[in-house]
Amino acid sequence: MAYDVSRIRSMFPALETGWAQFDGPGGTQTPRAVGEAIAATLTGPLSNRGTTSPSEQHAEDAVAGFRLAMADLLDAHPRGIVHGRSATQLVYDFSRHLSRDWGPGDEVVVTRLDHDSNVRPWVQAAERTGATVRWADFDPATAELPVAAVTSLLSERTRVVAVTAASNLLGTMPDVAAIAEAAHAVGALVFVDGVHFTAHELPALGALGADLFTCSPYKFLGPHCGVLAGDPALLETIRPDKLAPSTNVVPERFEFGTLPYELLAGVTAAVDVLAGLDGVASGSRRDRLDASYRALHAHESSLLADLEAALADLAGVTVHSRAARRTPTLLLTFDGREAADVTAALASRRILAPSDNFYALEASRRLGLGDAGGLRVGLAPYTDTDDVDRLIDGLKEAIA
Repeated sequence: MAYDVSRIRSMFPALETGWAQFDGPGGTQTPRAVGEAIAATLTGPLSNRGTTSPSEQHAEDAVAGFRLAMADLLDAHPRGIVHGRSATQLVYDFSRHLSRDWGPGDEVVVTRLDHDSNVRPWVQAAERTGATVRWADFDPATAELPVAAVTSLLSERTRVVAVTAASNLLGTMPDVAAIAEAAHAVGALVFVDGVHFTAHELPALGALGADLFTCSPYKFLGPHCGVLAGDPALLETIRPDKLAPSTNVVPERFEFGTLPYELLAGVTAAVDVLAGLDGVASGSRRDRLDASYRALHAHESSLLADLEAALADLAGVTVHSRAARRTPTLLLTFDGREAADVTAALASRRILAPSDNFYALEASRRLGLGDAGGLRVGLAPYTDTDDVDRLIDGLKEAIA
């Protein structure tokens, strides 16, 4: 295992600004290779998909490459990879697709730990159809979402369980596999928000038990778009509204309009960068991703341990991220100081650690933080010890 953070940082032109970027949970910085792939595809030659000319073939190759890359990343089938403008858009689309035959007596389970994109679309679909929403709560003292908090709500009437694989606000990683096993036992589908999870843990849809899984490439070094993955056989059973001349083939039937070929090429490049984080990894792309994620996990865990030890020595700082299994993401609040003021003080030192509820509205309110939320610190593949030292020094000065 070889993780050379200096080599990795050299891939990111944005880091030349001198800012320490702790905003990864909202979107990572982008490697040079991703920008180059986007530019090369966009400047072509590029046409709509086909095989008549090099420009058409270029578009075909971009789509095929994207599906293969995301299938490798998610341990899924290429025919089960759906592109969307964002994860939020994909959840809204599939909440409409899946709820077409819901009615009174049907139920959907959502959690207060989730980003609102995996809450509100299901709540609104239930309101439209007369279905019932069941709310699973997490423990604000521990930031844990117990399996029983979800499974106790299940019945033969449950149609969908919507649950996050990792909280974007607190980092908590629930036991999705156990939740999915119980949900499947009553015939429910499991819709997993993997947006924050995929930036830190290598997904495997089968191991998670996810029927449908969303993620956002811009959270793991790629361009701004969304991806949904599922078993092609399941996708064949889902019938979206679509234009009459558009294809009915899976997964294209869920992708409305012309695809952004340049962004798809950028996603492929991002997956290849992830696969190369371990500088000596070999084998298939999935093998290299596995090695690189293990190296990334070791790197981020070491930095997180240092950061948490330093935070424990700072008076007046509350760390709300306390779950046993979690990503390297911390939500902080401060005695006698607004989180937004601390964010501003850090920014004056060229350290970016935003404050908000970050669309995890139910979680922020459940923590007693209202809509204001707290200051979120997120580690990323390019975070180094100097960044962490600067953050700690900046916090000491801001709360003194």
